[in-house]
Amino acid sequence: HWSPFAHVTVSMRWKAPIFVARQLVKHQVGLSWNEVSRRYVKTEPELWWPEKWRKAAENVKQGSSDEEFSKIFAENLTRCAEKCVDAYIDLVDNGCCPEQARMVLPLNVLTEWVWTGSLYAWARVYNQRTDPTAQQETRQLVLTLDDICGQLYPVSWKALTKGE
Repeated sequence: HWSPFAHVTVSMRWKAPIFVARQLVKHQVGLSWNEVSRRYVKTEPELWWPEKWRKAAENVKQGSSDEEFSKIFAENLTRCAEKCVDAYIDLVDNGCCPEQARMVLPLNVLTEWVWTGSLYAWARVYNQRTDPTAQQETRQLVLTLDDICGQLYPVSWKALTKGE
């Protein structure tokens, strides 16, 4: 019976690039999400970069391979994202409202949120997002659930997850 696991809740503060957060916010059942909004926050945006860029997987319409993508493109993308952040700062410094200025920011800007959910909901997120077909950056972040929930509720967590 799953209902005892619906009454145990855990709240966590998360920080990740927007493109990762958008993958995770899709999980709604049994979870509540409250994200910091650049509409109200004027701090300088932080950019996140992967350790290596990966090539697209040839055998699926989405996903990536383990093969590294050209560093030449990565250097160009770094400059491009930094120019976007500079444009955001210039807009805000010159009086543009943050709710509009934020539209120039790239998806690798870090965002923060508080996420609360039942143990059952956390296990569902963990099981889905640690699957080998899940996006690598999302999978890496969600693996932290094993440490947190596994320490708080070791027996229940093992029973609800793939036992990993």
